[in-house]
Amino acid sequence: MDRQTAFIQMSAQDFAALGMQDIAYLKPITRDGRQLVAIHAADGTELAVAESYDVAVAIVRQHDLEPLSAH
Repeated sequence: MDRQTAFIQMSAQDFAALGMQDIAYLKPITRDGRQLVAIHAADGTELAVAESYDVAVAIVRQHDLEPLSAH
């Protein structure tokens, strides 16, 4: 069986927007000496900061997004 893979060229902007409608990234951060969790859109835009990973997951799921860890 012949398998052919076609690659398409994506602009940097299109690549950054990939998953914007479905995914939010969670990243541990330190601000003012406190351990927090930042919530980012697929393009890297910070959307919110939560007190804990569990709270961040709840926030993301309330907005019908799938949380993924980025660290």
